[in-house]
Amino acid sequence: GLQKVVQACPKLKDLRAGEIKGFNDKEFLLDLFNRNTLERLVVSHCTDLDDEALQILIQGEEPEIDPLTERAIVPPRIFRHLDFSRCRALTNKGLQSLAHNVPRLSGLQLSQCHSLGDDALSGLLESTPHLTHLDLEELDELSNTTLQTLAKSPCAPHLEHLSISYCENLGDTGMLQVIKSCPKLRNLDMDNTRISDLVLTEAAAQLRYRNRLPPLPPKSPKNIPLHSALSEVGLRIVAYDCQNVTWTGVREVLSRNAERTCDQIISLKCFYGYQPTVDEHTKRVLRGDLARARILERKWAEYMVASEEAGAGGAGARRRRRRAREAAMAHADEEEGGPRGGRRRARSGGCIVM
Repeated sequence: GLQKVVQACPKLKDLRAGEIKGFNDKEFLLDLFNRNTLERLVVSHCTDLDDEALQILIQGEEPEIDPLTERAIVPPRIFRHLDFSRCRALTNKGLQSLAHNVPRLSGLQLSQCHSLGDDALSGLLESTPHLTHLDLEELDELSNTTLQTLAKSPCAPHLEHLSISYCENLGDTGMLQVIKSCPKLRNLDMDNTRISDLVLTEAAAQLRYRNRLPPLPPKSPKNIPLHSALSEVGLRIVAYDCQNVTWTGVREVLSRNAERTCDQIISLKCFYGYQPTVDEHTKRVLRGDLARARILERKWAEYMVASEEAGAGGAGARRRRRRAREAAMAHADEEEGGPRGGRRRARSGGCIVM
């Protein structure tokens, strides 16, 4: 049925055929290869799409091979977006056929293709200068070598979206280079990886150099915020369930967001215990209330330090626990708008049902 549709549409540019069977039909794939009109191909969760089928789609059947480069001599494909998510039959061999054959590619989704490793992406990243969206979620075989290759590839200056969620072998060694080499990065999903506070600190530092605000006047009228040009979200980071990310890295992001030197901030999704404070801080920054945002950050830091000290044993433990309770109350008041500007939180411990 799908082959009849393709044959009846000679100018077909967008084909979305996820979760179907029979996508390894040789006649159908050769028809797509000979037409070479598709710009978007979505075949997510097509279990029949294997290495041989992908090679026919990209290189045709038994193509002539260049003896020097060992590449197939075929006209380049005009694909701009490819979605192979959950095509678990694909391996490194099949994906290597994309290298140097899809020069216009701007979006590539490979999430949950568990057999793919570093060798599958090395040549592809070097030959796709227009790549802006790359989804590598849950690829267990990837290492920091892939991120280092990405940072040195010609697409690095144009990359806007990168997802490496659940890639448990990826960490600071690769991500630091990516953040430094990708100035247009807008969305970065790094949950369930080995990144640490260093990555958040570097992201905050790199965003500082984007779109600096013009100098502010020396004095502002009363009751008018000093930060007259409101900020906007320039980078969205997802970094929860990362065991090496602590509150100090989150504080670096909050501190940079509250500066007056840039008009773009980082929207951070992190550990659920920190998220309410991060969300309230972001709201204050976006509406231009930087002074209260800094107060919230300071009181939260005092609370976190006091909490760590309260957990230590030795002399003065009771005094440290009392300071932790006082810091928690001050932080709660500020997060809710202050004791005068909002409703105070109940201070009782609540009921405990045994």
